[in-house]
Parts: sequence; C-alpha cells; structure tokens
Amino acid sequence: MSRELELVEAFVGLADTLVVGFDVVEFLHDLVVRSVSLVDAQASGLLLSDATDQGLRFIAASTEQARMLELLQLQNEEGPALEAYRTGARVDVPDLGAHADRWPGLHQAMQDAGFASVQALPLRLRDRTLGAMTLFRTSPGRPDETDTAIAQGLADVATIGIINSRALEEQERLAEQLQAALNSRISIEQAKGMLAEYHGVEMEQAFEMLRRFSRNNNVRLSHVAAAVVRRETSTAELIPPRGHALH
Repeated sequence: MSRELELVEAFVGLADTLVVGFDVVEFLHDLVVRSVSLVDAQASGLLLSDATDQGLRFIAASTEQARMLELLQLQNEEGPALEAYRTGARVDVPDLGAHADRWPGLHQAMQDAGFASVQALPLRLRDRTLGAMTLFRTSPGRPDETDTAIAQGLADVATIGIINSRALEEQERLAEQLQAALNSRISIEQAKGMLAEYHGVEMEQAFEMLRRFSRNNNVRLSHVAAAVVRRETSTAELIPPRGHALH
C-alpha cells in the first residue's frame, strides 16, 4: 500500500471517533502502528493524560520495546514524551549518543533497545496538551520535514479523536444524569400525590413531609419518594404499607 493511501485511511479513520461506542484504545493502537509505517521510525508509543489532566498514563505502543520505554519514562518521570507533554513543543534528539545526560534514567535503556535517535510530538489542541507520541529510530539523524509533518498530523488526529471521545462520554453521562433526574421527579410527584390524598393536605405540604423525612433520616429525597410509591416499611410514618387503604 502506498504511503498516500495509508495517510488517507489514517485520516478517514477520524470519522469513527464521532460515533457512540468508539474505542479510543484501539484507535490509538492503530495510530501508533500506522505511524511506524508512514514515517521513518522503527517503533512508536503514546502516553495520554487522564481525564483530570493530573498525569500521564501509558495507552499504546507499536512494539513491546516501545511499551517498556514508555513505562520507563513514567517510572523515572523523565523522557522525550514527558518533555513534549510538559512544554507543549516537539522534542528532537537526532543522536542519543551525544545526549547521554539528558534523561539519565532512560538513555541507556533506549540504546540497549537498539535506538539511536528519538522524536516526541505533543498531542495538542490550541493551549491544551493531552499527551505525547514518541517515535524511536535505529539510525541517528534528524527526520526530514515531510516525515515530521506527517507525524505531527497523526498526533493531531489522535488529539481530535481523544477530545471527540471524551465529549461523547460526557454527553452520554449527562444524558444518563438527566434521565435519572426526570425519573426521580416522576417518583416525587407520585409520592406527593399519595401523601396529599392520604393525609388530606396540599401538594406543597406533602412535599415538605417528604423533605423532612429525607433530612431527618439522611436519605436522598428521590429514594424516599420511590419508597413511598412502593409503600415500603421504611416510610411507614408517611404512608401505610401496601394493603392498607388510602383515605
């Protein structure tokens, strides 16, 4: 397959991030594997910030060697990916042999794995950095501008995909919360009606009865209302158990 066709497939794959059920881990794994075949690199790994942006986590690698080096970066709290993530800028080390003191805890491991140069690109959208992708190369030298542009384009695709995925998850979470709130409201209205009928009070007074019971027993109002509707014994002081007639 030509590089042009692979590029098209990689960027078209972005459309999949706009659908519910999108698997961000699989997407990022495919992306690091594609990055190796699309640019002059022998391995690739990706670190991603958690949802709270409190730190980086390993998410994908094209090889076991890359996975170990990504984990080693996290363990030592240093390395090209962490530097790219913290600065929001690309990191290029064309000759690891000439920079032995840059990441002391990682340098020897990269050379032992057979890598002679490394490049890390931030996953960044405007002023927000979500992680970094590392490209490991077995030959020294600075990558050409075309390869760097392609690699950054892939990192940008990953960034957009992650943001889309998190936005969809947030929408789903909010939709679930809204539905739960609507269901709770229905239970509350039903409970108010039952209490108003049984005790011969206004709906406002019935609501206050629910709230008072909720506060006195440290139980959520929605749970109290649901118990009333089900005539559970836990709310016997509000309404008689099932089988007793309402007045």
